Amino acid sequence: MRKQAWKGALRPAVYFSSRIALLLLLAVPSVYSQSSQQQESPPATEPAPKPLSVVASETNDRIAQLALASDVKQGDYVIGSGDLLGIDVFDVPELSREVRVNETGYISLPLMPSKVRAVGLTPFQLQDKLAELLQTNGLVSTPQVTVSVKEQHSQPITVIGAVKTPMVVQALRKTTLLQVLSQAGGISDDTGSTVIVTRTAAEVSASADAADASMPSVPQIFTIQLSDLLESGDSHFNIPLVGGDVVSVPRAGIIYVVGAVNRPGGFLLQNDLDRMTMLKMLSLAGGTTSTAKMKKAVILRRNPDTGKRDQVPVDLSKIMHMKTQDVFLQSNDILFVPDSAGLRALHRAGDIGVVLTEGVGFVAAGRM
Repeated sequence: MRKQAWKGALRPAVYFSSRIALLLLLAVPSVYSQSSQQQESPPATEPAPKPLSVVASETNDRIAQLALASDVKQGDYVIGSGDLLGIDVFDVPELSREVRVNETGYISLPLMPSKVRAVGLTPFQLQDKLAELLQTNGLVSTPQVTVSVKEQHSQPITVIGAVKTPMVVQALRKTTLLQVLSQAGGISDDTGSTVIVTRTAAEVSASADAADASMPSVPQIFTIQLSDLLESGDSHFNIPLVGGDVVSVPRAGIIYVVGAVNRPGGFLLQNDLDRMTMLKMLSLAGGTTSTAKMKKAVILRRNPDTGKRDQVPVDLSKIMHMKTQDVFLQSNDILFVPDSAGLRALHRAGDIGVVLTEGVGFVAAGRM
């Protein structure tokens, strides 16, 4: 009896222990597979920056596509100062004639009590305006007016800076910023992040309303972010251009990292406000190689007085171990990280800036 009672008392404990053992057996393979997957999966690495030639090519394709799309929506030619217009009033030969738009944007017709503003209008808009004036002034009861452009005044738009082909574009019809950039071949590899459009005081005055013609005008400057122009799709950024406008694409600053680094190259700053430090540049360059002489690194910085490059010694080892403050780099600096052979070559080089950066590819530094 005692033996049976003892066995009965042990039965729940044995059952509970077997359940725990079974759960452990089921859990161990899954835990092991998870840990092995974690060990086998390679650590995530930050992708290398795109070469600037690739970035510029993709951007230029985008510019061409957007310019073509806006070209489909183009309207008629916009009359400008200096244009020669043919005015034909049906069955009224004394009112039909050729007139030239004066420098202030007006034309004069016989029997009209005042000059008519033509600049900024299409020929269709001007003929509707003339028909209304002829009828309002009692000159013709049911006027039928036709306006044609006999001679187009040269309206040059100048494109300069970091574009493939700096040029002068003749604005013979409505022209937008994207279309002008596309005609210039798109941007070059060292383009910055903005486009600047400068409109002269004369053009601002000519495009002003008659009520404001007496007010003094000053040149207008439009600064547009390339990212807004290409990504937003907002016509507010793709501004219409007029004759006399100057489109300037500023060049970005470049910082070179060469020598004993994993990804040597020229890294373009997006604008002059970007502050790049030594550690940021080394990160973009993929870090130093195992043979790098980090205590012997130098910054080659152009001296504005002599025109030559000064050598500024830098101890990268102390900077990387946070034993000294990180160093800010300037546009067109060359950070040279030597190994033993590279250090000797540096002292032998005549024009060290040209020698070190020859054949170096450009990549976008971006913001960090």
